[in-house]
Amino acid sequence: MTTEVGEDPTRLGRVFPAAARQTGRGPLPGTDGVLIEDAVRVDLVRSAASTLDAAALLDELREVYRYGDSDEKRAVLHALNGAPADVDGSDVLLDALRTNDTRLVAAAMGPHSDRLDDDAWRQGVLKCLFTEVPVSAVTGLAARADRELAEMVTRYQREREAAGRVVPPDVQVVLDACAPTDPTPRDS
Repeated sequence: MTTEVGEDPTRLGRVFPAAARQTGRGPLPGTDGVLIEDAVRVDLVRSAASTLDAAALLDELREVYRYGDSDEKRAVLHALNGAPADVDGSDVLLDALRTNDTRLVAAAMGPHSDRLDDDAWRQGVLKCLFTEVPVSAVTGLAARADRELAEMVTRYQREREAAGRVVPPDVQVVLDACAPTDPTPRDS
């Protein structure tokens, strides 16, 4: 399949959906939860990337995402992580964050989420809290967490408490990540 796409990258949209049927499904041995079908689809995208320019590759990925089922959409989100740096794809990430599919939300907040602007990234973190996606899926939480995110999460926490609802434990994880660190010792 990768040879086929490497020779004719416009076949990506036809081969991508069949990847799981042809190669199998389930966890890839020796990895931390990577699925076989995702790994194969990421390889297909890399094959297409070897002959397509960034704009054409992004167009192909958008089409595969648009017409794909949830598994194919998740694979596109993972494939963005391995795509060349000039393939933005933030519009695809934003679409995934508008869904309530926790697998898509988690994938959108993975390594490629560094392409999201600060506001969209903060909304993605909040979406993780709303949908109970573990914030361990959020790439760069410690580096990007800021006062504005802390304020958003604090408001979310207060709303949950006022409504008598359980506050997810990950709220504290995010607030801890937002806490400023003071490298200078204080005088007593």
